[in-house]
Amino acid sequence: MNPGNSDRKKLSLEQRDLLLTALKDRFEKNMNRHEDLEWTDVKAKLETHTEKLWSLNEMERSGGEPDVVGYDQKTGEYIFYDCSAESPKGRRSLCYDREGLESRNENKPKNNMTDHVFVYHNSAPSYYAARGFRGWLRV
Repeated sequence: MNPGNSDRKKLSLEQRDLLLTALKDRFEKNMNRHEDLEWTDVKAKLETHTEKLWSLNEMERSGGEPDVVGYDQKTGEYIFYDCSAESPKGRRSLCYDREGLESRNENKPKNNMTDHVFVYHNSAPSYYAARGFRGWLRV
């Protein structure tokens, strides 16, 4: 692995603190999503798995509003989902492969999500301008 690449996926202390504050605030405002969980336990897990913070920050930065939605008893992992009310604006109007993007003449998507799988009843060139992808992460 390229050491320069791994450094790009690390947060500064300031970014980390801002992210943890946002996650804590969201956790406390939405206790219905995780009634039996405690923030101190989630925070401790995040602090021991700091490599996951970059991904959570990307979810946050792109408008996904990640929050804890569960805990896997078998693996001991907390499950985070994008919980934004609508598909994040930065993730909309995307086609699911380059061929699909290039084949559109009208209402062309903004970009494509190369190497991601799109499973639905439409073909790959299809896309929805107002719908986007959501993410999840296990920590």
